[in-house]
Amino acid sequence: MSDWNPALYSRFEDERTRPAAELLARVPLAAPRHVVDLGCGPGNSTELLVARFPTARIVGIDSSQAMLATARQRLPQASFEQGDIANWLPAEPVDLAYANASLQWVGDHERLLPRLLAALAPGGVLAVQMPDNLDEPSHRLMRETAAALLGTPADDDYKHRARILSAQQYYDLLTPQADVDVWRTTYHHRMDDAAAIVQWLRATGLKPYLDPLTPERQAQFLAEYQRRIEVAYPARADGKRLLAFPRLFIVARRRDR
Repeated sequence: MSDWNPALYSRFEDERTRPAAELLARVPLAAPRHVVDLGCGPGNSTELLVARFPTARIVGIDSSQAMLATARQRLPQASFEQGDIANWLPAEPVDLAYANASLQWVGDHERLLPRLLAALAPGGVLAVQMPDNLDEPSHRLMRETAAALLGTPADDDYKHRARILSAQQYYDLLTPQADVDVWRTTYHHRMDDAAAIVQWLRATGLKPYLDPLTPERQAQFLAEYQRRIEVAYPARADGKRLLAFPRLFIVARRRDR
């Protein structure tokens, strides 16, 4: 894929930051010394960490140079490094590995999450939030639009993003080494219209579909996708649309032994 677009991503920053704040609120640490924000994006999640843990050494990791440039401008007091979560390993154990809406882009969670847990200091915390929306109309209609216009397979979205495990599977995966808190929340974001829903998704889920297309084909794809979104998310009593957005949360605290 091409590099991420921080400005496009940030158009719905309040909605994107809400689950990040709710994940952080469940982190049972008072004063961690070393905190890493895995997939820090434009720094909105890192900003929460800086406010919560002002004395900690906080490092944001992201694969996108554009996102890192925005994050550095936003938070000059924090450190940011380019890196790939799939093979990231800290030079020394960390007290908090925080991954908000990033691990869904990385595969092989059966290996990934235990490896991240092993990178923690004793008593350290792995805090994860991931969209769990591949079966929602928003993403089902991406696949259907791509199949209709581009001839792609019906399950193509699953190649762009990892199909995450169930809450029960993550619990079983991590509980031998950690005390695990796992929950799932469905947000219903209030959107102005179908076009706003499409703009939200252009920054993330639609990106792998649009990147290979010419501008003309992108416009055709977006028009057809928005037509389908208009039907799937009808106007509510106030004329707004509700975008259902399920998310899975995991807070795993590594045992001292």
